[in-house]
Amino acid sequence: MSSIIDDLKSQYKFGGITQKLIYLNVACFLVSFVLFGLLKLININIDFIQYVSLSSDPSDLLWKPWSIITYAFFHSDIFHIFFNLMVLNFSCQLFLTFFNQKQLLGLYILSSLFSGFIFVLFFYLMHIISPIIGASAAIMAILVAVTTYSPLMNVRLLLIGNVKLWHITLVILLIDLLQIRDGNMGGHIAHLAGAFFGFVFIKLLENGTDLSKIVSSIIDLFVNLFGKSKSTPFKKVHKNYKKPAEKPTASRIITKDKTQQQIDEILDKISRSGYDCLTKEEKEFLFKAGK
Repeated sequence: MSSIIDDLKSQYKFGGITQKLIYLNVACFLVSFVLFGLLKLININIDFIQYVSLSSDPSDLLWKPWSIITYAFFHSDIFHIFFNLMVLNFSCQLFLTFFNQKQLLGLYILSSLFSGFIFVLFFYLMHIISPIIGASAAIMAILVAVTTYSPLMNVRLLLIGNVKLWHITLVILLIDLLQIRDGNMGGHIAHLAGAFFGFVFIKLLENGTDLSKIVSSIIDLFVNLFGKSKSTPFKKVHKNYKKPAEKPTASRIITKDKTQQQIDEILDKISRSGYDCLTKEEKEFLFKAGK
């Protein structure tokens, strides 16, 4: 059991943004599922989802302002999260063919905020009070972004064969448009808002404006503020003119270089073929090196 946990920790630590987003979504779903089950067990009728979902009532943001972003990491049921994470993994892999990890994270966060704002504004003007939850809007933004950049990319689908990426995206957008009047109108509005943001994100990027730098700058700011500062204690240095300072032994330098070289080789292997391609010994070595 401990080896499985260690394996999951290593995959999260050394995996890319796609893996981290998937793990985070799964963790949030499990937390909500467990809490809901425990509360129901002790006969407390509190719906945990209402505290993380985004309501179209702007006044709700006063007592749960975090919901403008948390709604994009929680899901209502197992089928909801399963389908979303499949499409998220598919869209992220395509996106990372052309762009980097920071741009992917920035697009996910910013599109969630934008889609949430559009949903609240639209429903408020229509005098409808309803919540939304799920990562669909951010996923749609990622899919439309990569489609905008490379619409003619060939994608191989099971049982169908090669299909142009823009064909897949068009079908998904048409489904959202056709279903906009059904019971999940707020969700479809958020999806379309995410699609629009993904399109704008790429167009701005092509003109030299990278919106993801906003998210990267904020993350860097928090890391610098709350990150552990390694303070170097004051050391009094005595100069000895009679005896020269000893040079570090060659064996120590060689060992350090070999260890770092092995870590670099393993990380390169992960970037090429994924974490699962590592041998048991490589996983153990990487886990020990990361401590």
